[in-house]
Formats: sequence, C-alpha cells, structure tokens
Amino acid sequence: MIQQIDSALREDVRLLGNLLGETLKNHEDQNLFNLVEQIRTLSKATLDGQTDAEQQLEYLFLNLKDQEILPLTRAFSYFLNFANIAEQYHVVRQRRQSELNEQAQSPNPLVPLFEKFKQQHITSTQLFEQICQLNIELVLTAHPTEVSRRTLIQKYDKINDCLSKLDQQQLTAREHHMIMQDLRQLICSAWETDEIRQNRPTPIDEAKWGFTTIEQTLWNAVPKFIRELDDLVFKNCDLHLPCTVCPIRFASWMGGDRDGNPNVNHQITQEVLWLSRWQAASLYLKDLEDLRWELSLQACSPELKEALGDAHPEPYREYLRHIREKLKTTLHWLSLKLQGIECDDQLNAVIQDKNELLAPLLLCHRSLMVCHLPEIANGKLLDFIYRVNCFGIELLKLDIRQESGRHRQAISAVTEYLGLGNFESWTEQARQNFLIRELQNKRPLLPKYLDSSPDSLIEHPDVKEVFATMQMLARQPTESLGAYIISMTAHPSDVLAVLLLQKEAGILQPLRVVPLFETLKDLEGAANTMETLFQIDWYKQHIQAKHEVMIGYSDSAKDAGFMSANWAQYRAQEQLTEIAKTHDIQLTLFHGRGGSISRGGAPTLQALFSQPPGSISGSIRVTEQGEMIRFKFGLESIALQNLEIYTAAALEATLLPPPTPKQEWRDLMHQMTDISVNAYRRTVRENPYFVQYLRSITPELELQMLPLGSRPAKRKTSGGIESLRAIPWVFAWTQIRLMLPAWLGTGEALYQMLKEGKKTSIDEMLIQWPYFQTLIDMLEMVLAKADRHIALYYESHLTDDENLKKLGHQLRLQLEQSVETLLFIKGEAKLLGSNTVLDQSMQVRNPYLLPLHLLQAELMKRRRDYLANDHQENTPVDQALMVSIAGIAAGLRNTG
Repeated sequence: MIQQIDSALREDVRLLGNLLGETLKNHEDQNLFNLVEQIRTLSKATLDGQTDAEQQLEYLFLNLKDQEILPLTRAFSYFLNFANIAEQYHVVRQRRQSELNEQAQSPNPLVPLFEKFKQQHITSTQLFEQICQLNIELVLTAHPTEVSRRTLIQKYDKINDCLSKLDQQQLTAREHHMIMQDLRQLICSAWETDEIRQNRPTPIDEAKWGFTTIEQTLWNAVPKFIRELDDLVFKNCDLHLPCTVCPIRFASWMGGDRDGNPNVNHQITQEVLWLSRWQAASLYLKDLEDLRWELSLQACSPELKEALGDAHPEPYREYLRHIREKLKTTLHWLSLKLQGIECDDQLNAVIQDKNELLAPLLLCHRSLMVCHLPEIANGKLLDFIYRVNCFGIELLKLDIRQESGRHRQAISAVTEYLGLGNFESWTEQARQNFLIRELQNKRPLLPKYLDSSPDSLIEHPDVKEVFATMQMLARQPTESLGAYIISMTAHPSDVLAVLLLQKEAGILQPLRVVPLFETLKDLEGAANTMETLFQIDWYKQHIQAKHEVMIGYSDSAKDAGFMSANWAQYRAQEQLTEIAKTHDIQLTLFHGRGGSISRGGAPTLQALFSQPPGSISGSIRVTEQGEMIRFKFGLESIALQNLEIYTAAALEATLLPPPTPKQEWRDLMHQMTDISVNAYRRTVRENPYFVQYLRSITPELELQMLPLGSRPAKRKTSGGIESLRAIPWVFAWTQIRLMLPAWLGTGEALYQMLKEGKKTSIDEMLIQWPYFQTLIDMLEMVLAKADRHIALYYESHLTDDENLKKLGHQLRLQLEQSVETLLFIKGEAKLLGSNTVLDQSMQVRNPYLLPLHLLQAELMKRRRDYLANDHQENTPVDQALMVSIAGIAAGLRNTG
C-alpha cells in the first residue's frame, strides 16, 4: 500500500511537470522547452557528481541574455510549486487510503492516543473533563514569509481539486478527458500570471487573506473536527461533549501588530476590526438562510413556544427571523462604518455579543431534542452552534502588539505634563510605585479636555498614536479583542504601563496584557519579572488567577543562536510554570513560532510534547506564520488533520507529560549552550567581516525588492545584524543553502561534548528526553537542506575579497563538521536516514532547485553590476531575481 501511494505521488509530480512542458512548447517556444530539459539533465548530472556538468551549466548561464533568464527561472519555479501541490494532495490521499483500509492505523492521531490513555490508566472521567477544558488558540500572523500571490494560490487549489478527481476509481473516458483539460487550462493560466506582486500588500490585504483562510477551509473544517472529536469521546467516555465546547479557537495579528510596522495605526486596526465582524456576519447570514430553509418543522418544545409568544405553523423559522434581521442590520451598520458614514443611531440594533446568536440557537437545539428530533438538532443547526462558539461575532479575535518603549514614551509624556519628571529616567521601583498608585486611584490621571488643549502633551506622533489606539480599543465590543502583547518586555513596569494606559482610555474590560520575552537576556529575566508582578497584591487580584506569557523564538535565536535560544526558552518555561504554580495561577504559554527551525518551527506533535512537563496544562497559544498557514490550513482535509494534531499534542502533554530531565542532562545542556552562544557570537558579532559577508554573498539586500508583507525588512534604516528582522535574517541564509542560523554554534557544542567523552550521556538524552530528541531531529532536518557546494558557488560568483572567502571557508568547514558530528551522534551513514519522506522530497526537488540557485547567483552579480554602473533603482534582471527567490522558497518549503 505504501509503495502504491508513493508511486501515485511520483505520477502526480510527473503529470504536472509534463503539462508544464506542454505549456512551455505551446505558449513560449520549443527552444525554451529544450533549454529547460537540457538544464534539468545537466543539473541531475551535477548532483550525481559530474563536475563537468556544473561547468557546462555555469558557462550556459553566463552566456544567457538578460531577457532569456526570466522564462527559465519561471519554469523551474513553477515546477517546484507544482511539486508542492502534488505533495500537499498526497497527504490527503494517504489519509483517505488509511480510512479505506480497515486494517490500517487511523490517520487521526487522537485514536491511538485514546488507546494509550487507557493503557496508562487515565480514566474516562479525567479524559472527558480535560477535553472539555482544552483551550488551544492558533494565532494567524502576517509575517512576510508567504511568497505566493493569492491569485496563484487559488489556481493551485483548483489544480489540487483536479488531482483529487483523477483519483476517483470509476471515471469515464470523457470525465478523465475533461479533468485533464481543466488541468491544462489551470497550468496555462498560472504560467500566464505574474507570480510576483506588483505592490506590497497593505495590513488590510493581509487581514483579508486571513479571513479567506477561515471562509475557504476552517469554516467547514471546525464543525467536522468537533463532530469527529465528539464521536471519539462518546466511544471512549460514553458521554457527548456539551454543545458549547470548542477546544480550538483562532485569533490574528493581521492589522493589530504595530511593532516595527509604521503601516499599522489605530485607523487601520479599526478598519480590520469592522471588516472582521462584517465577514463573520456575512457568513452567519448565509448559514442562517440555509438553516431556516431546513427548519420547516412544526413540532417544538413549550420553552420555544413561550419564547415565540404566539403560535406559528413554522416556529423555528419564525423564531430565527429576529436573528436574521439583526445580522442584516449588523452588516448594514458595518458597511456604513467602512465607508466612513456615521450611523451610531443604529448601534443598539447591532450584534455586540456572541450570546445574541448562541442563545436562540441553543434554545432551538433543546427544543428539537425534546421533540425527539436529534437528526435535525445535530445537523446544520449544531454546525452553526460550533461555528459561533469558535469564531464568535469577530471571526478572528484581534491581538494588539506594540513595543515596550512606545508605552514608556507615552507614560513619560504624562509624567512630564504633570510636572513629575521623566518616567523613563526613573528607577524600576519608582516606576512600579507610580503605576500601581495610579492604577488604584479612581480619578483619571489626565483631564478629559487634554486632546483639544493648546498645551496638549500629545504632540509627538508616536505618543499620539499610542493614546489614539487605546481610545479606539475602548470603543470595541470586548469579544472582538484578544491579548495586548508587549514585545521586548524587560521589566514589570512594562506590563503595568499598558494597564494604566488602558485604564486612562476608559477600557471597561481591559485586554489581558501579555509580556513577550524575546532576547536571551529577557528570557533569563522572565521569571523574576513575573515573580515581582505576582507579589503585587493589586496585580494578583486584577488577573483573577490567570495569566498569559509569550515566549519569542525569533529574536532570541538571532541574538544567541539556535541551541542557546532553545534552551533559554525551555528554562524560561520551566521557571514560569513553577512560579505560576506557587502563586496558584493558571498559566497559558504563548509560543511565537515561525516556519523555519531557527524560529521555533517543528512538527506540531513533536514540538508540543517536547515542552517542559506541566507547561501545557490544557491551555496553549501558538502563532501560525506566513506560508505555514497555507501549508497547514489551505486544504480542508489538511486543516482537519492539523486540528486533530494540535488537540492530540495538547492532550498528551497535559495528561501524560514528558519526564523531568535529569540534573546530569541539564548540566550538559548548560555546558553546551555556553559553548554554543560563544561560538555563535564569535562569528556573528565579533568577526569584522561577517556583516559584509552576509550582504555580499546572500540576497539579504535584494530581499527588500520583494513585496512580501506590509512590514519593513528592518526596524531601522541603518545598522548591523541587530537592526535586521529575524525573518529576512533567516530567509537570506536559506536562499544560499548555508542555513547558518540553525546550526552555527550548535554543531561545535555537540562536537566539544563528544571530545570530552559525553557520548553515553548524549545517547541517553536522545532516547529518554523528548526535548533533546526534537532539538536533534530539527537540527538534522535543517542540515539536510543545507548545501555547502551551493553556498560556495554564490561566494565564488559574488566576491573576490580574500577576507570574505576566508570567512566563507571557515563557515563551510563548520557546517561540514556539524553534519559529521550529528551523523556520529545518531549512528547513521547519511542525513534523514530514518526520515525517508523528507529525503525523497528533497531528491525530487534538487534537480530543479540547483538551476535556480545558480541562476540566482548570476542574477545577483548582474544586478549589482548594473547598480554600480548605472546608479538606477531598477535593473533589467529584477523580475527574474525576485522569481528565483520565490522559487527557492517554494522548493525548500520554508523561508523565514
């Protein structure tokens, strides 16, 4: 069966590749097709070790005219995107094949997990209660890692549908012909579409992209998932889940994340909040029309009759008429607000709370159950109830994120206006004393007329924006808002400052304030910061025994390297979990993960189960960033699978947590991370040629051409590594296949431990400690994607500087040593020896990736020559270079 499925994947890849070839011959010319085939053949020969083949490729690319390169980069880029489509559909196919085979293990990870719970003597009562209490929230973020345009993504989804139809067993010859025609048309249409956006997306565009993910897949996947979960629970616990249970919910940063993004302000956030509610109301209205058509029944309960008042031949339709009118009014009101038309006289008729929808639906459900009509009660009506529980009136709760310095700046403006001095210059204790005193004071801190006063303190645009944002938040329904995230949190006063700003703005139900600890220093100080806050009586009373803390993966890894950051994150979670337990506070950890390994990316089950024991106590938040949203939730079947995986991971980590690491293991990790951070910083911070190497050999500067996301690539317009955002930092090294952020320092630390005779301890950790297993597996995955020969090719093409070449040689030696060390630890002859799926995937992609890398190096050289000679912003090779960047990102399946 497995061989049949793998064969089917190869056939899909071959089919899409052949159709792309047809398109090239029909819509470009035979010469392009022949050239692509020639390059592909030479690429395979190069990968097989034929050095003369690489020389032929280099000579070929060197002699191409500028205008000849673009169609080549497009052809190889499209093949890699089509390989992604085939692999994504393959996941769906595997799931279906498993379901068809009664002897096969269920593709739902919850099924074997429930058996494991029985074996481990978890009672059905324990299991049922824990499932009812699960609180998993996935936060969609618009970090600039989604390379593909939305218009192309839609075409890719339709290609996926065609592959699904071709899998049907009994197609007539005509049906097969029609599907193939559709495929040809879609591939032709994709080829004729510009794959690079003409303009950088706005925060509104990003938010709409998030709404599309909900509408196209999750809107249907969520109720299917809860039904499936309910069936499993009933089978194992002999109880049905309450209608109001929703283990997984969704939130968003799109339009709310203003940290380092000047394009997000209070007007943008307000528009996104209105759009989100408009989209939700629109989807609910459509569902309600379908539901009212179905509920043409006459039998109803006394409770419904009483609620209806008068007898009616179709009580359910009549009872739900009021909701329909409220939804229509809500849609109309939001449409007017989005057009800038004042209409607050209608506000009382607008839905402000999900219970306005939920209560009538639950009453109808109770009525149908009383009337012995469970088939109807648990049909479309129950799906509607599940959706309201999950998506509320807002579709996606919007988090707000801002950097701590902006809040300190705003409070300083207040203290200076009041003649109290500069808040930012005070000691931390003085700041805390002032903030707590004012938080307990019932009077306003500032006069209400201040905004219009000639001596207004709100003069600095950044301060003005902080106040305007808070005032805007005060006008929103509480349900629309999620958390207020403070990036770069360093002190307890950073948290208290946001609470005071919310109080001053008149936010009646303040957003929960979530400190984000990112840098190595802040992670190490996280426990002390939270301990100080928990010891403040007012604060402890305010949080009502619940708190959320965010752990940042990106900046800590850029600051200290993968291993050191990873261990700092682990220890911070341990300490925070212990402190919360001591203070009897329910802690939710919010994991700010990205798609790449060095930014916390890992398979979900593995990533969550490897967290410290007790840190996931039925509650967790996780970011889903950029292209990972499409990979995980772009297709309904895959979205369903990922909802199952998150639930299984959270349940297992809660009910069967991993073992507490031995002190010996912890000591070894301390030793390794000390070595790792020193080795990492010795290269990144202390080598005088490192920044020059980054900007000369990688496309770090060229990445800024790509209109990927609404945020600038840098926090500042000038500066070194510290000013570069974590995403382009990772993206740049990925493009040249050096993958430096994920292994630099880590390989050396492992090597030193082996030299000191610690192999036995490392073996034990690898077998018994899920955290260390995951760390090593992720390192192996990223090393398998690294290629020192490709990195050398970039270097040889893009610099003659001997200092840079010397540094590049050192880096490649360190990469090679890291690979050898890892293979020795795992006792394997080659990387991915036990991960055949990823290994085969990379083997399929490499003949198409290699030409893109070589072309990209040539394009970077030409572009830089043009800029040096012509001093113009745009060059004839810009489009081809951007396509090469997008193609390599697609081929490696992650970017930043």
